[in-house]
Amino acid sequence: MAWQRLHLEAPAQQQAALETLLADSGAAAVTTRDAGDVPVLEPAPGATPMWPQCRLEALFETGVELMPLLDLLAAGGVQARLAPPLADADWVAHARAGWQARCFGERLWVLPGDAAPPDDGLPALRLDPGLAFGTGAHPTTALCLEWLAQHPPAGLRVLDYGCGSGILALAAARLGAAGVSAVDIDPQALRACADNAARNHLAAALRIVAPTALDAGPFDLLLANILKPALTELAPRFAALVAPGGRLLLSGLLSEQAPGLAEAYAPAFDFAPVREREGWIAMEGRRHD
Repeated sequence: MAWQRLHLEAPAQQQAALETLLADSGAAAVTTRDAGDVPVLEPAPGATPMWPQCRLEALFETGVELMPLLDLLAAGGVQARLAPPLADADWVAHARAGWQARCFGERLWVLPGDAAPPDDGLPALRLDPGLAFGTGAHPTTALCLEWLAQHPPAGLRVLDYGCGSGILALAAARLGAAGVSAVDIDPQALRACADNAARNHLAAALRIVAPTALDAGPFDLLLANILKPALTELAPRFAALVAPGGRLLLSGLLSEQAPGLAEAYAPAFDFAPVREREGWIAMEGRRHD
């Protein structure tokens, strides 16, 4: 199969909204790079700088009709063009360009498959981009990984709802969770999660299932890095799945979406201040006793 490629250029302040639009339009993966020659140097503490002008590349399956999206982007003044398609066999090599080892929360490494192991004794995961993306490069995933590293779920029963590559489920298992369930509606994601679990010798620690096969819980911690419409619809189900006093970590959200989502979850959860990066946020909630 060949993957359709769409290239866009836009100011940095439009990046987050465009990533959401592309994902909502069926993009299987979105990457962002510098559109000019403006290096981002070592930032000040707490700063999250971006290039003034960004180049985004979105990959779509061949069956996705892109003309309505191109028309919408043109109407908004966004430069967009179709690039030559990407063969299925070239996906991973293309996606890995610039992919490097990263340490989250000073406690957890995520490494490319061929990277040298760290010598600091910290726990590590090995993942490469694949058909279900998730290596920690996107701000929402990074926020979740940092939160997990700073709040190790040792001895807890954890649910990763919308697991994708399984990176959050694997991180929870590596950080000592007593048991981890990984759920996704996409069979391809479930296969990728199982492959990554086996690669990291964590297959026995994960239960990987479709939502219809998930047991009733309760879970001490529920992780969900998916988009706001799904998070809003799932609020009652998540309330039923999280144990009293348990925690919830929601991401896949733009900063302006926080108040509406907090309202949807207010009957069952109290939320801490949001964590934000590049216009994306993660929200930590605690289930009412």
